[in-house]
Amino acid sequence: MLPWLVMALSVCARLGTALPPRHMDTVVQIVEALEAAEDLSLLELARALGSCSTPGCRAVLGDPPAAPPAVPALSPEQWALLTQLLHPDPTAPERGVVLAPDGSTVALAPLLTGVEVGLRRAAGWSSPMPEPPAALDALYAVTITEALGTAFLLARAHNHSGATLGPDGCWDDVENPQSFTLLGPPSPVPEAIANGALDGVLLGARLAEAPVPLALLLRSYYGTDNGTASGRPLSSYRRRDFGALTGLKKLEEEVVAMLRLLRVLPPTRGLLEDVDEEEEVAIARQAARDFMETYVECPAIVPRCMWGARPYRGTPRPLSLPLGSVYIHHTFVPSTPCRTFAACTHAMRSMQRFHQDTRGWDDIGYSFVVGSDGYLYQGRGWHWVGAHTRGHNTRGYGVGYVGNFSATLPDPDAIALVRDGLLPCAVRAGRLRHDYTLRGHRQVVNTSCPGDSLFQEIRTWRGFE
Repeated sequence: MLPWLVMALSVCARLGTALPPRHMDTVVQIVEALEAAEDLSLLELARALGSCSTPGCRAVLGDPPAAPPAVPALSPEQWALLTQLLHPDPTAPERGVVLAPDGSTVALAPLLTGVEVGLRRAAGWSSPMPEPPAALDALYAVTITEALGTAFLLARAHNHSGATLGPDGCWDDVENPQSFTLLGPPSPVPEAIANGALDGVLLGARLAEAPVPLALLLRSYYGTDNGTASGRPLSSYRRRDFGALTGLKKLEEEVVAMLRLLRVLPPTRGLLEDVDEEEEVAIARQAARDFMETYVECPAIVPRCMWGARPYRGTPRPLSLPLGSVYIHHTFVPSTPCRTFAACTHAMRSMQRFHQDTRGWDDIGYSFVVGSDGYLYQGRGWHWVGAHTRGHNTRGYGVGYVGNFSATLPDPDAIALVRDGLLPCAVRAGRLRHDYTLRGHRQVVNTSCPGDSLFQEIRTWRGFE
């Protein structure tokens, strides 16, 4: 461990103080303190502490400045947290992440390097290196393509054993997040890295066109107060907005360009010494396709541990995949759509209590629940029999929209989340048959669910029968 990191952590230990919460609002407060002092910027500190420590990133942005032993504008607790978040540790990638107000987890390194490229471009910076590889775009190089290309090169070297993308993870406490734990074996591109990369590209592109103070940018994009704001933050649109900015072909070209850069850099050339040009293109094509499918085309699903689920009562029964049906519901109660992480997690806990304590069920009945905050919420999930559609629970997934949709429709984004995201992704993943049937709850049970308006809407969806 580096001396300045030891010093920062030992100060907090001597003072007997805990580190500030690891959420985006804390990062914004640090940025505001640095901006007020007009001394070092967060971007300078980030690179000094290790946010751009990989060979490709350093080739693009240059060698980092020396790390200061302390920063007077920051409290000892803020400085200790910042050093933890930005000091690279390949064995613990979950250390460099924070919780955003929309409930997503974001890696700071790709976010901040993307922001730095945007600000450099706004100041007239045009070329990252004297002779860059053809088509290399610095914004993608420092955020995602190095991690993505490396992930698939390593998978090739290990005969494609192990994950190349994912997983997500969970915080110990969403109100005071201190510890983040991955939900499965790590890959070079877990969901937090993907989120940070998407945000880094989007915010970097925005800054290149119209630079603004970093604190203002982060507050406007992420919102504040860890999810208590009344409306949906812009960050919850990251997948949609990245898809609109970056097509599959563009990402594939950028991964190819990064692989060609890695081929000539001493620390990484060994990964490509037996990779010819044709295979190089094939690796980039697969990497770009898998990334776009996983983190852009398919919706993010909030895991149970992030909404505070109680344990399942009893032993869950496994489903036999792929399933042939999907049943659409509305919750009716809660009757109001949830548009923030705080509101949607509260709705999930309320429904689970009702289903377990009043209905006597083992768990929340739905397979998945649809918020109007841009996210799906895991109920019983892909693999376990639900309690959503009497007599049909083993045959299909039950998807419930939070709200009463008897007279009104869900938001267009919430409709698209299932129609254009969840369902085709489930087919592609082998969890739902390609010839699946889709029905409203009322078609198989005597009920008005999913409400007249939503039922008329789903009659236009693929698979409706």
